[in-house]
Amino acid sequence: MERALTDPQGRETNNRSAQRLSLKERLALIGLIDEGMRRGSPESPVMADLFNDLWKLVDRTVSGSRISRLKPENSLNGFRMFEIRAETGESLGRLNMLYLKKPLPCYYLVYVEVAAPFRRKGLGNRILEYFRDFLTQRSAIGILDNIIPATDPTYHIYFKQAWEPVESIIGEGILGKEDHYMIYIPPALQGKDLRGPLVKLVYHLKRKREAIDMRDNEMMVQRTIAEFKELYNALLTYFEAEIEKEDPSPLMRFMFTRFVTKLISFRRRIADLIGYTGGDSMEQIVLHPKVSRLPVQSYAPDGLAENQTVVEGKKGLYGQLPEELKRHAARFIEALPNYERPSLLAWCKEKGLSPGKSLTLGDLMDLGFDPTRLKEIVIDGEAFIFERIQVRQLPELRKKALLLMKAEAALSGVRANNTPIGINPPLLVIRDMGNAYVLRRKIEGIHWDEALEQLLTAPSLKPLNATIGLDRIVKLTVKQALKNVAHALDLQEETLLDQLTCFVSWNLGANQPKLLVHFDGAFLESLWLA
Repeated sequence: MERALTDPQGRETNNRSAQRLSLKERLALIGLIDEGMRRGSPESPVMADLFNDLWKLVDRTVSGSRISRLKPENSLNGFRMFEIRAETGESLGRLNMLYLKKPLPCYYLVYVEVAAPFRRKGLGNRILEYFRDFLTQRSAIGILDNIIPATDPTYHIYFKQAWEPVESIIGEGILGKEDHYMIYIPPALQGKDLRGPLVKLVYHLKRKREAIDMRDNEMMVQRTIAEFKELYNALLTYFEAEIEKEDPSPLMRFMFTRFVTKLISFRRRIADLIGYTGGDSMEQIVLHPKVSRLPVQSYAPDGLAENQTVVEGKKGLYGQLPEELKRHAARFIEALPNYERPSLLAWCKEKGLSPGKSLTLGDLMDLGFDPTRLKEIVIDGEAFIFERIQVRQLPELRKKALLLMKAEAALSGVRANNTPIGINPPLLVIRDMGNAYVLRRKIEGIHWDEALEQLLTAPSLKPLNATIGLDRIVKLTVKQALKNVAHALDLQEETLLDQLTCFVSWNLGANQPKLLVHFDGAFLESLWLA
């Protein structure tokens, strides 16, 4: 007998679609809703079919899994692979390696990966034990670059499997501080003089590292696109009836919105990967026309997310907010006007649309970013921006706020390429309906990446950029600002670009950079760190 369910709006559904989903697909759908919900079953009845006895099923899947070795001729890009597969054939994890013949037989371990829902269950140890036995059988050296931070609980996983730092063989002073190579020496090679060949091997790997990373990136993109396709098919299966009837529930809109925003985020990130040329086209994933027409739904429907509003930051500023926002934060904020960034206005102009148009999922795919993530609001005559982030990003946001506070104290009066540096910290965070909304002051500036994009593509700016070289000025100013922060706070400059966001002065109405022109050159009027 089929079990009837009710969605958060009280409409009846059934679980036939859920029954057709594999374990991996069910876990992927749960992760798409909210990663925090993986820790326990939600009370919402619409999700009960996905969570029912889920963790028992995960444990059975792990205990019944087997390690399989792919034949070299079936491997891609020169990589060879071990996989942990469930009895149903689903891949739970993998180990990628590269065989090197010279200067001595060696397998370079590129990475070990276990699918998120199956971590902390011993699968990583199992596949490393299998790899160690494989090296012993082949009488081959194993080598890897241990990039796991020393503070991570898994840092010692290789030490427990008899791997050792390569310095124990070749000595100190040869490798740089950024190198963390470890080796496994099989019993057949124990006691032999391996120093000379290992020094050559390490130098060979360092020379080939970029090429290896390029091949690794290509495989990662291929695998991730395949996972997106699997997730999309799972969504189509789960919401099959609603799609057919063109009667989308808020849950369906929310799930597909989450999928599309993750997809376009990945599409933007892979453009920065070493060696990525777009060969594994994201155009493989095409939205069903009925899905493409769905309006964006960026917050969880009633019953799926905790309704209690949580506020952090300046409580006095919170008191100035509209009462309706305090009662229904997510709904109120999502209904605010989108921040009219230049790339959004250019797209609207090209399409002949108003910037205030309600966006569909097809619009997001066409734009390549989510304009609904940034909302404008005026509080007591002053302009502010709400930024929507995931709740799991809050610990990172708090660290950033502390870093900005230290930077503000250390950079008083400091300039970058003759440009004053300002700080635009988070003032208020409101958690509601599965999201966190971060309030900052609206500044007369845009993200430096978008500034470069406008300078290189906007017809009105390309001639100016060709004459003055504004893109070079923007890059130089951002680089100098981060260098100043790194020096002032004794931090690594390379890591700051991921921790801090740089905005450069910009006339938003005219879509032009705001400059100061001196006899010795042109400079940005301001730069902000956020």
